[in-house]
Amino acid sequence: MAIDTGLVEWVREALEPMGSVTMRPMMGAATLYCDGAIFAVADDGEVWFKSDAEADAIWDAAGCERFTITEKDGTVGTMNYRRAPADVYDDADAMREWGAIAIAAGLRAAAKKKPRKKKAK
Repeated sequence: MAIDTGLVEWVREALEPMGSVTMRPMMGAATLYCDGAIFAVADDGEVWFKSDAEADAIWDAAGCERFTITEKDGTVGTMNYRRAPADVYDDADAMREWGAIAIAAGLRAAAKKKPRKKKAK
């Protein structure tokens, strides 16, 4: 799987008014950050937006399925990402609307993480 740089550029351009979008390759996909907060994954030509308990009802109402992964043993797991609605691929306003929900979920997740302790020298 190759990273779809055109898709990453589209997301970057559409969300430019909201902040600086950066990308980090991870396991064949592109992990997307807005001003340092993870908010999406671009994989196989699709955007998967970050979600959490607070945003799940919004994604459910829009029919956005959860990201699933099939493990080597055949079990299926889910992650807190939702398939982007189809209109985000050609409508910058839609990308910003849905992106804002994902960015908010990413910021909430970052706020919950405990700061790392510095190692003693």
